Amino acid sequence: MLSFDPKEISERQNYKFLIGTVIPRPIAFVTSISEDGVVNGAPFSYFNVVSSNPPMISVAVQRKAGQMKDTARNIVKQKEFVIHIVDHENVEKVNETAANLPHDESELTRANLTTVPSKKVTVPGVKEAKVRFECVLEQAIELGENDEVGVDLLIGKIVHYHIDESIYQSDQRIDADKLAAVSRLAGNNYAKIGEIFEIERPD
Repeated sequence: MLSFDPKEISERQNYKFLIGTVIPRPIAFVTSISEDGVVNGAPFSYFNVVSSNPPMISVAVQRKAGQMKDTARNIVKQKEFVIHIVDHENVEKVNETAANLPHDESELTRANLTTVPSKKVTVPGVKEAKVRFECVLEQAIELGENDEVGVDLLIGKIVHYHIDESIYQSDQRIDADKLAAVSRLAGNNYAKIGEIFEIERPD
């Protein structure tokens, strides 16, 4: 087996190891609002559940040349955001929002995504998602090395759920096949949910 010290390889190689092995990764499509009122939308695959009691999720936003990305800056200042689950029907539009745009332009306009009002936060969601989590910022943690911040870890508390009726089952579970969530792999590769199998947990 090959063996590597992360401090003895490049940042790029660390990146390749992580995105190539920690797969599949769920994708959060995050909307936030700038101080000027521009609605920002961007996808992130460093995303997961933190807790169910209270319901919290995390998104890690990598900095670029030490500078905060618009999403992280907006969330830290406004303390609110909306996370959407990316699925097979909206992934093409969500991918369009990954383009680098000026601060005063909305990615939602470029991707032709439709905004819808939220119930508990001022940040709108997007109609094209089957799942939306309205969130308030629980904690923002700056992480890095050698006094240089490289990532903003944002932990959000869910204050309202929006679940499309088509994926909601009578036993209060989510139908994974109908949600059709997609996941991120390495490079330009994505994956659908494949064969689902069941293994019982031991007592």
